[in-house]
Amino acid sequence: MNLLWPDALWTLLLLPALVAAYLWLLARRKKNTVRLASVALVRQALGSGPGWRRHLPPALLLAALAVLLLASARPTARIKLPSQQETIVLAMDVSGSMRATDVAPNRLVAAQEAAKTFVAGLPRYVRIGVVSFAGTAAIVQAPTFSREDVVAAIDRFQLQRGTAIGSGLVLSLATLFPDEGIDLSQITGQKAMPPAPGDKKEKKPFTPVEPGSYSSAAVILLTDGQRTTGPDPMEAAKMAAERGVKVYTVGVGTKNGEVIGFEGWSMRVRLDEDTLKAIATATRANYFYAGTAEDLKQVYQGLSSRLVVETKETEITAFFALAGALLALLAAGLSVAWFGRVM
Repeated sequence: MNLLWPDALWTLLLLPALVAAYLWLLARRKKNTVRLASVALVRQALGSGPGWRRHLPPALLLAALAVLLLASARPTARIKLPSQQETIVLAMDVSGSMRATDVAPNRLVAAQEAAKTFVAGLPRYVRIGVVSFAGTAAIVQAPTFSREDVVAAIDRFQLQRGTAIGSGLVLSLATLFPDEGIDLSQITGQKAMPPAPGDKKEKKPFTPVEPGSYSSAAVILLTDGQRTTGPDPMEAAKMAAERGVKVYTVGVGTKNGEVIGFEGWSMRVRLDEDTLKAIATATRANYFYAGTAEDLKQVYQGLSSRLVVETKETEITAFFALAGALLALLAAGLSVAWFGRVM
């Protein structure tokens, strides 16, 4: 636990003074009692007396004051809280290599099923967009709250030739930042994202931020990691890092891969983990390996909990204030119940 205003702890020095004042009052009351003619007669009149109950309400009140004074120092702690990420973009590989059957029934179908399970587990306040990429990239679903539209977009995937991982990642960034005017024509050979209707604001100069610092969105990149065309994935990762966007990468397929054939040609497709790890590292995110369909589902479940809940340094003054108030109420309640007055 840390304190945002540690100087406030000096106020705790009031507590010994209050304890001393309480002891002085007890001694004064005892002195006045002794002045009576017979102590025995007083004890007989008063009975056994309240005993320890006399001191419990003041002790609770003192504890309440201590907690409230500690709250004034504004304590913080690392606790798990719901994530503030409001938009997730799924960038999914639909290249020919995704027809490989080393992940049953094949890489694409396994990825689709796992992605739909992931979507169903996200909170309703999170928007989800879907980008598919092969030789080129396309937005198959703009960010939306509708889970039905996202699932329908995932089901529409069609395998194509080529694997442009960089294009998929750059288009994902353009989807998250449509107002930045990311020039896709120079990077991916595609047209730049058009401005929103009626929005012709001047383009602001771009200022890089700390990698991983943008907490309102994230990209999940699923691919076998073998780039065959398009921009360098690491250049695209640099763009994401400069915007603070975390790119969680998921490698699907076995490391040995397999030979696949299509329309008279054949090729061996392997998982390129090095590229995916490098992308995740550059953006302060994580890489996940999915060698089987079950692995892929578990990866997405882990990503869901990772994105929904995050650990961060948070001010917990309110908790201390609540504890202090409850202690004070308990002290007053016991005093009224036992002695018919508030101390």
